[in-house]
Amino acid sequence: MQWYTPWAFLLFLTLPVVGWAMLRRKRAAAVKFPSLIDMQACPVSWRLRLRPVLVAVRLLCLALLILALARPRKGTVLSELSTEGVAIQAVVDRSGSMAAEMDYDGQKFDRLEVVKRVLADFVEGDRKGLGGRTGDLIGLITFARYADTVCPLVLSHSILSEFLRTTEIVSIRSEDGTAIGDAIALAAARLKTAEEELRRRNAQLGFGDAQSPENKRGGFEIKSKVIILLTDGRNNMGDYEPLAAAELAAQWGITIYTIGIGSAQSFATVQTMLGTFRMPTRDDLDEGLLEEIAKKTGGFYSRATDAESLRDIVRRIDALEKTEMKSVQYTQYAERFGRWTLPALLLLGLEMVAGCTIFRKIP
Repeated sequence: MQWYTPWAFLLFLTLPVVGWAMLRRKRAAAVKFPSLIDMQACPVSWRLRLRPVLVAVRLLCLALLILALARPRKGTVLSELSTEGVAIQAVVDRSGSMAAEMDYDGQKFDRLEVVKRVLADFVEGDRKGLGGRTGDLIGLITFARYADTVCPLVLSHSILSEFLRTTEIVSIRSEDGTAIGDAIALAAARLKTAEEELRRRNAQLGFGDAQSPENKRGGFEIKSKVIILLTDGRNNMGDYEPLAAAELAAQWGITIYTIGIGSAQSFATVQTMLGTFRMPTRDDLDEGLLEEIAKKTGGFYSRATDAESLRDIVRRIDALEKTEMKSVQYTQYAERFGRWTLPALLLLGLEMVAGCTIFRKIP
């Protein structure tokens, strides 16, 4: 509750003076008597004793009107957000080699499971330095022999997290492989299309000419376009060369961060008829290619040997790609003087009726 004109409270200082004046007010007698000795012996009625109540009611009425004059009002704070976000395509390798084990907080999971958990923390936030990517467009592309758009670029990340949780390692041998070039080309095309579609939509909504540089801003603006590529292998499938796809991404202003998954000495759990065995796996990570891809687009390459090192890399990307949230706040007020004015008028009416009936006197 806020009082818009608090200086009105100074009028409370006048109430004692008004009350004293009303009680001391005398009127000339309408009927003259030669002597009041006999009348002084008459008992005083309850009506006469309670007449000062009318003064108290009148003063209470004035007090309520003073409160109404101070204009009590209640404000509701409203805000409008203008977001300059980052469009991020997470490109995740789900080939058979991602079944190799990787350490996650003292436990062993396959590489894909660790990648999924850390990416979920990156998107939703955790208590270990990641605040989440609220306000960003994020999509998910997976690849093995073929690259697939699992989740388009979305601002609502709950559906993205669900798609991420259901992503599995490829199970059909004919679909296994590592098509890094196709995955980068698909991710870059999705980012380019999203930027053009957003610009066209803003123009349709009245944010200005889509072709005018000064009117590219709308309710949401893509501040930067990013691809986060996570893989543990080398390009051996697909129609696009990785470096050619990276060159195209660079022309479209897309930054690629490449992350190599796994250590040189890794094991995979294999189920056989004789039981469960842990078999060593061969390291086939093409670090030179990943480093060159990142260099062409202004990103960086780093290798994650366990969940903690992967978190460190993701934190570094999170710090580099900041989202700017511009908030404009204003307060909408609702006047509340009616709750004081109506009782005041009711008391005034009761005081006038009582003065003319129960407490009526002559003169």
